[in-house]
Amino acid sequence: MALSPDKTLRGHFHGTPACLSALYRAERFAEILDILQTETFWHYKRWAVRALAAVGETSEAIRMAESCRGPWAPDAEVDALCEEILLEACQVEEAYRRYGLRANGGGTYLATFRNVARKYPHKPTPELLADLVGTTPGDEAKWFAAAKEAGLYEEALDLAGRSPCDPRTLTRAARDLSEERPSFAVGAGLLALRWLVQGHGYDITGADVWAAYSATMRAAEACGTLVETRRCLEEVVAQEPPSGSVVKILGRELGL
Repeated sequence: MALSPDKTLRGHFHGTPACLSALYRAERFAEILDILQTETFWHYKRWAVRALAAVGETSEAIRMAESCRGPWAPDAEVDALCEEILLEACQVEEAYRRYGLRANGGGTYLATFRNVARKYPHKPTPELLADLVGTTPGDEAKWFAAAKEAGLYEEALDLAGRSPCDPRTLTRAARDLSEERPSFAVGAGLLALRWLVQGHGYDITGADVWAAYSATMRAAEACGTLVETRRCLEEVVAQEPPSGSVVKILGRELGL
């Protein structure tokens, strides 16, 4: 009665989700589909989607789920269910292409990368990273930490140079890898100072500027490029007006 097509009969019943869940568990899929023929909320309709998938109607299940998108059907929930259905049907590439990049969001970009990589281990890491970067045009640098963790150091520096990147994140990378990956650390340190010069970073202090400079020079010493790195630092800092904070802090040190 609660899901009746007759609008004079239908209404809210707090036991509806439990009833649909029980029918699904009992594999009474035809009854679920019959009950949910009427237009209703996604919260209920998703059981019809699951029922279709359970009887092998994968394409129809996906079509029904897609048709439910709207203000009361969160895209993330639709994506996650569609991905689950395709994976259970062994349509892994289709699941990845259509939903994998959207259905596995985490609290951070790094967490999202880990989630997708864990679910699709067959995907080459560079390809997976490139696909994720493509979902956030203009925010490529947000994937810097993911690229670094994956050992894609050149890609990480490229991403950090394509859009503003948090200078502290770059400084930490330069500091932590100054001995293990000194050339990468130099690149990260130079980018940290570049974004500092351009005014990026939250609540930046003189200590942040010195930290970026020190990490860069330490890495340059480790890879034997002190002269070249110092010249690059001079060019980066010289781009800031004389009244700029970075020039004031490093100007004397760099002879500017």
